[in-house]
Amino acid sequence: MQNKIFFIGIGGIGMSALARFYLAEGWKVAGYDRTSSAITEDLSRNGALITYDDEISSIPGIFAEKDTLVVFTPAIPSDSNIFSLYNNGEYHIIKRAAALGKLSNSKFLMAVAGSHGKSTTSTLAAYINSVAAGEGSAFLGAISKNFGSNLVIGNGNRLVVEADEFDRSFLQLTPNAAVITAVDPDHLDIYHSAEQFAEGFAQFIECIKPGGRLILKSGVKVEVRNKDIKVLSYSIDGDQDDYHASNIVCDENGFYSYDIVTPTRIIKNCRLGIRGKVNVENSIAAVALVDSIGFDDELLKDALSSFKGIKRRFDFHVNRNDIVFMDDYAHHPGELGTMIDSVRHMFPDRKITIAFQPHLFTRTRDFAADFSKALSKADRVWLLPIYPARELPIEGVSSEMLMSNISVPCDIVPYKDLVDKVSSEKKNLDIFITAGAGDIDRLVEPIAEILAN
Repeated sequence: MQNKIFFIGIGGIGMSALARFYLAEGWKVAGYDRTSSAITEDLSRNGALITYDDEISSIPGIFAEKDTLVVFTPAIPSDSNIFSLYNNGEYHIIKRAAALGKLSNSKFLMAVAGSHGKSTTSTLAAYINSVAAGEGSAFLGAISKNFGSNLVIGNGNRLVVEADEFDRSFLQLTPNAAVITAVDPDHLDIYHSAEQFAEGFAQFIECIKPGGRLILKSGVKVEVRNKDIKVLSYSIDGDQDDYHASNIVCDENGFYSYDIVTPTRIIKNCRLGIRGKVNVENSIAAVALVDSIGFDDELLKDALSSFKGIKRRFDFHVNRNDIVFMDDYAHHPGELGTMIDSVRHMFPDRKITIAFQPHLFTRTRDFAADFSKALSKADRVWLLPIYPARELPIEGVSSEMLMSNISVPCDIVPYKDLVDKVSSEKKNLDIFITAGAGDIDRLVEPIAEILAN
């Protein structure tokens, strides 16, 4: 093999981290994705050859040779021409999860799983490793503002990964320590029921190495069949949990100070560098995870206070007394409701308008009532059409089906009209949030420019 690798779906957040790794290792890297993005443009600048044309003829010559290693995302359509070529039995082709599993086998692996909260938790754990332990690498599910990437390459044997439950990808990992943040049902197109979804997490727990640790959020119901691991609990303020916060104080700018209680000590006077009460809980999980291998307590405080968060998670673009604009990746009703609650806690007397783009027809269908309930926590809702991602439309499933059960004023807004609507309504906006996992993020910059002015 001539150290050549082709990624089918290279623009995905998990795939692009692998592509960055192989570029850093000196491999020749190429890939295909449907559309250009900031991620693919950055990969191109760093040497990756990327095509947006799903035709065999668009594959750069040397990458059509049989000694090319091929990595694909399960989100790629089965009728893709490029996928069909590489999947003909003549190439070495593996899923992204298998590639990540192989790369992590020799490391002290810290994995963060859960239906929401895992991106912030894993990124914070990676940053704690870097600042408070001076070592560690990471494959992340979002772009870290501190590292400027979703890949961290550092010294030492520590490795943090975001353990993705989609397509049961996390079962390819064998962690030394793992966090589970939530087991709220999702991806029912894969798991078919809430029971099977929880079973997937039970199987993930069985993958933890003997002598390892499971850090489980208090109240999460999942079966632990692995008797050779230590199970510890965490929460934001549960006095009975092994890891929790105490003396929580929110300042006038929305930042939190608190003490972190561990099984062995209390780390006093911590301050988190990002807003949101939910992120205090994420920080407790990250500290518990890294505590399985250790860190310097004083340097931990530096890590927490200098943490800048990740793009599209509680991401404030405008924050003034007259207008606040925040963007968030929330695409599951559980995280959507938690996000709105956190904003409400920060700004208790202000009016929240949210523009939400549902992600996937199946998810919208399966959790329609929960989405409506979560969105009703805002004061006003603008619903964009469903972003289909890998799916074909399902008859009768649309954003309109959420509207009837939303208990606050609600409008349907076409994607192409959102920026103009913000412009025309800006005098009536107090706190404005864009949310969703589709392409609503492409509208954030022009919206921020309008509201900043």
